[in-house]
Amino acid sequence: MKASFTFDTRKFQMKIAVVGTGYVGLVTGTCFAETGNSVVCIDINEEKVRQMQNGIIPIFEPGLEDLFQRNIEEGRLTFTTSLADGVYGAEIIFLALPTPSGEDGSADLSYIMGVARELGKILHQYVVVVDKSTVPVGTSEKVRAAIEEHCKVEFDVVSNPEFLREGVAVDDFMKPERVVIGTSSEKAKKVMEKLYAPFVRQGNPIFVMDEKSAELTKYAANAFLAMKISFMNEVANLAEKLGADIDKVRRGIGSDSRIGNKFLYAGTGYGGSCFPKDVKALSKTSLEYQFDFKILNAVMKVNAEQKTVLLPKIKRYFGDLSGKTFALWGLAFKPNTDDIREAPALEMIEELLKAGAKVKAFDPEAMNNVKKVVQNRVEFTSKAYDALAGADALIIMTEWNEFRLPDFGKISSLLKNKVIFDGRNLYDLSHMKELGYHYESIGRPAVTA
Repeated sequence: MKASFTFDTRKFQMKIAVVGTGYVGLVTGTCFAETGNSVVCIDINEEKVRQMQNGIIPIFEPGLEDLFQRNIEEGRLTFTTSLADGVYGAEIIFLALPTPSGEDGSADLSYIMGVARELGKILHQYVVVVDKSTVPVGTSEKVRAAIEEHCKVEFDVVSNPEFLREGVAVDDFMKPERVVIGTSSEKAKKVMEKLYAPFVRQGNPIFVMDEKSAELTKYAANAFLAMKISFMNEVANLAEKLGADIDKVRRGIGSDSRIGNKFLYAGTGYGGSCFPKDVKALSKTSLEYQFDFKILNAVMKVNAEQKTVLLPKIKRYFGDLSGKTFALWGLAFKPNTDDIREAPALEMIEELLKAGAKVKAFDPEAMNNVKKVVQNRVEFTSKAYDALAGADALIIMTEWNEFRLPDFGKISSLLKNKVIFDGRNLYDLSHMKELGYHYESIGRPAVTA
């Protein structure tokens, strides 16, 4: 018979363990420490843990470093490589581990299941184990079964999907639009509601539902947003053929409250750690249940093609790209992050190199990560304008703020030709015409010099 443990709901501070220190895990642990909890972050990477213990933050996320440093100094945020030491005495254990896509698109749960089996051997009191990673429907049951193999104490497994946008993750965590808690346990429900109470004082809702519904909620949210992006990119591609302007179309439909004005910007497709992986995983789950998710399959096809939508325009303008040099601004999948997972810029670089072109690239934060992928096949510059020197054209792949109001006189003096291919629609068409540029963007008429 498993031992029973009574959770003390009167005590304010809670002891929390977070397994995994990627974007989700480190933001989660740091933000929970910021509200007074004692948080231990656990990772198997010894060098990474050593750096964090020395106050070196391993990721770039605006606003996170200040919280990270403050909570380390206050002793509320600590790090270890030992799972047993990290979870000892914890009241809540968050699993924030990678769930990468397998070759067939399914989510790889090996990291989560491996930790779950280990937890069963070391838990010594009642604890709430929380799936924070984005996981397929039914994962909470698998995690419970894995822990139960060796566990001798009472525990609950909760699904608590994250809704964090890289670049604004701290704000999203500290002021969530909603919190989703998937549990059938009244005890776990009370623990989780107490934990999140400081974050929803303005009245934003906590939705408590069954575990499967919580797991599907996260996938459905990301799939819907990915669908909006791909839909607008398809409309943009049609707008070019019709001679329409997608920016005007976007403003026209975005003012409709039923549609809203977010995720309507045309561009070179979505990337990052969430949308591509989650859309693939939901599609795979659908197939496992003999359901043909037609819209989702179309979303993936559109996005794959959209990543290199600028390439035909570049080839149409220059013809043979062999021997040409292109300056490329923006490598991260979106601004305000150094994350390059599924970044459209990587696809563009590979296609340009395959065509025999040279690439000189700049990004405010993501260059070190890209260097690990492309190695010495691309020239990286320490300043944005340095990438332009002697280049045949400028290609923009990420909408960093510093690219929005550049010195066009300086650009024209450095480029061989006054030519810009803009994958994020940063510049006004009439202004580019006045400046004498050949300028092509997404879903808008080309400007010819």
